[in-house]
Amino acid sequence: MQAMLAFENAPPFTAPLRFFLTAPLFGLLAGLLVAFEGPELWASRWMPGTLAVTHLITVGFMLQVMLGALIQILPVVAGANLKQPVWISRLVHVGLTAGALLLAAGFVVGMPIYLGGGALVLGLTTLIFLAATVAALQGVPSSSPTIRGIKFALFGLLGTVGLGSIMSLALIFGWSLALPPLADLHAGWGLGGWAGILLAAMAYVVVPMFQLTPGYPARSSWWFPVFMLAMLLIWTVAMLLDEPMVVRFGQLGAALAGIAFAVQTLRLQARRRRARPDATYRYWQLGLISSIFALFLPSTAAMWPAVAEL
Repeated sequence: MQAMLAFENAPPFTAPLRFFLTAPLFGLLAGLLVAFEGPELWASRWMPGTLAVTHLITVGFMLQVMLGALIQILPVVAGANLKQPVWISRLVHVGLTAGALLLAAGFVVGMPIYLGGGALVLGLTTLIFLAATVAALQGVPSSSPTIRGIKFALFGLLGTVGLGSIMSLALIFGWSLALPPLADLHAGWGLGGWAGILLAAMAYVVVPMFQLTPGYPARSSWWFPVFMLAMLLIWTVAMLLDEPMVVRFGQLGAALAGIAFAVQTLRLQARRRRARPDATYRYWQLGLISSIFALFLPSTAAMWPAVAEL
């Protein structure tokens, strides 16, 4: 894996740095909103404050870090050089920051103009980023699970933002859509199709290189993103066709795929050649174990829907 890295292709550090500096501020803002809203925030997942905090974390923090990291990593790992990376990073950074703030404000104050403005800005920003990365990836063969995984993750990002935009329009114009199952699907695409596949694609390089573990098995590395997207597509089509049993199959398959990846990574880490675990190793362990417990919840709800009503 190390032979495929080309550190000389990395863009100026100012390109990703702006994202890394802004993301913690959104985490701080989310914490302040939790303190301001108080216990009422946890009364329901549909509380305005709860929706605002969720998107401050997922869009303001997570998406900032992920897109900033991709701008830095794409030329190094995939040889996909973005044209004018500093200009692209400025544009995407401003759009993400403004869009996340507008979206959160729209949820908190209940004003459609803010909600619609946030959705519009985030949608356009995502399209700009995707256009730049797709152009950079043109002609780059999927010669490794990492490059293939990045390409699949970008498709997952498109699905996530598309579903979010549809729900925003439904709230603004009062469309009669079944928002709860659509919100579940939106979260599934965001956490599985985008974040999950991208995490796995990066882990295929980072974990063996920096933690001195054996490499990931080739078969599972190549097929994980395919299986994850297949489950999400099954879930999506089944929801459109109103087939609840098939929806639950897609949910269960996506959750089990995530659990399998986490367990596989923990097993590789247990065979590491590094004598002393460092802070990053502990963070990986904590994140992977937390994801297993988190994914156990939708797995249980998919098998026993009554549990989700408790």
